[in-house]
Amino acid sequence: MTVELRLDRTTTMAQLLHIRSHQLTADVTEAEGGNDAGPSPHDLYDAALGACKALTVMWYARKKGIPVDDIHTLVERDDSGERQGVYRLATRLKIHGTLSDAQLQELHAVAQKCPVHKLMSTVTTEITTQVERLS
Repeated sequence: MTVELRLDRTTTMAQLLHIRSHQLTADVTEAEGGNDAGPSPHDLYDAALGACKALTVMWYARKKGIPVDDIHTLVERDDSGERQGVYRLATRLKIHGTLSDAQLQELHAVAQKCPVHKLMSTVTTEITTQVERLS
């Protein structure tokens, strides 16, 4: 899969992200020189974790017949140590449904195993970058 980004020419720096048939805007705040036309790359990174946890829990609950009616997910960022190599994300899933304590614990375990959580914490990501002239 390829994600394509192009400059949004109506803004200073914002990027239009094209993912399959979806379009999103990413930008930085005005204090960082942007127009705050969309979430920042850090916001999208954090949101990917929250979305993955919620979707994984919902998928699992439906597969196992666990009565989950709603999930409200919060992701709190502490980037104060990022330059020293530590980026902290605290997630909280508020799950609504007629759940036993055992089912809630089961869903907690599932949330800990979402693919993005694993990607962020246990996988080595290798990145290559090429810079070319645009003609």
